Amino acid sequence: MTILLHPTYFPSIATFVAIIKAETTVLEVHDNYQKQTYRNRCYIYAANGKLQLSVPVIFSQKNRQKYSEVKIANDYQWQDNHFKSLESAYRTSPFYEYYIDELQPLFTENFDSILDFNLKCFEVICECLQLEISTSKTEIFEREPQDVKDYRGLVNAKKENIIALEPYNQVFYTKHGYINNLSILDLLFNEGPNAISYLESQTIL
Repeated sequence: MTILLHPTYFPSIATFVAIIKAETTVLEVHDNYQKQTYRNRCYIYAANGKLQLSVPVIFSQKNRQKYSEVKIANDYQWQDNHFKSLESAYRTSPFYEYYIDELQPLFTENFDSILDFNLKCFEVICECLQLEISTSKTEIFEREPQDVKDYRGLVNAKKENIIALEPYNQVFYTKHGYINNLSILDLLFNEGPNAISYLESQTIL
């Protein structure tokens, strides 16, 4: 099965469930940018519950703009803030120290394009998971693509379908309970090498 996905900022666990069950993953790189999506945001589990991390971008909805053309607003100290948020949320998790050195360059190197940054995040996460997958990029935008399972809807942050995943250990579970379908970072820091087995055992439509 070939699936079609939008590259997003540290994708959701459901996204990686789709990826791990696919033979090939095609990344959509010719779409128009839209707000209120996971293209520039993800959710982690912090001490006070679900926390949104948003990458600031330079974007106006007055004129349509290609995802590939949207720039990151690097005037803000967002990388430092995001890294501190991850440290605060996960430093006591079982596998934080194991993976953080691989992730840290994403928060120190400068990235111009949000798409390029997301593609790099995806590459690093796959390396952390030791996930070897076949990927390609779209050559044109197709509203109704043929011969692929279209999972581009997973990008929607406001209209997303509820995808129920099995609970796993989370740092602040005793305070706030299980929080479903967070960023893959949550699963990585909490489950480490067991993340692959977890992803393989889950089902999304």
